[in-house]
Amino acid sequence: MQGLYLVTPNWDDTDQLLAVTEQALQAGKGSIALLQYRHKDAGPARRRAQAAALLALCRRYGVPFIVNDFVDLCQEIGADGVHLGGTDAGVAAVRAQLGADKIIGASCYGDLALAVAAQNDGASYVAFGGFYPSLVKKYDFVTRPELLDQARAVIRVPTVVIGGMTPQNAAPLVARGADMVAAITSVYRTENQADSVARAVHAFAALFSRPVAG
Repeated sequence: MQGLYLVTPNWDDTDQLLAVTEQALQAGKGSIALLQYRHKDAGPARRRAQAAALLALCRRYGVPFIVNDFVDLCQEIGADGVHLGGTDAGVAAVRAQLGADKIIGASCYGDLALAVAAQNDGASYVAFGGFYPSLVKKYDFVTRPELLDQARAVIRVPTVVIGGMTPQNAAPLVARGADMVAAITSVYRTENQADSVARAVHAFAALFSRPVAG
């Protein structure tokens, strides 16, 4: 797993969500590592409908589809995996529930010990951050880039960096060994035109020297 980790915004407009997501997937052929559905405010019916539609889209473009938080929804629609936050069920319990083949990611914030524990419990990847101020999530701490240097010595699974990511400020983190860059705003809050979404996706892909569609 390497490249852009695309995370969806809290959009209730499913048509808009699918349209911009498809623009990103089209532009990022071969460079988008994962797509995560994250909608903290949606009700169960909207959440299931959006997740199922995004899953179908990801299947068309060959991108693994991850559900944020909702393990039962992941199982219900047959998603490729789930991302767990600090207040969600533990990695070991979810691994036992989902089995060995599903992708399980874990938010580890700025805590290397959490990442080591998640790895030992069966996480497929660990996420560190926030590194920068975010328009989506307010962090009461700042993760230091040096954490990635420490992680290289003990973390064997892929590492994700999150929090206010742009192609420019993510570059030094990729240089320190981050395998994936998670982005919401930099892709979804462009002018919502295909060319601007594509430029954002291509710029993230360039951090990993990955070829993308023109």
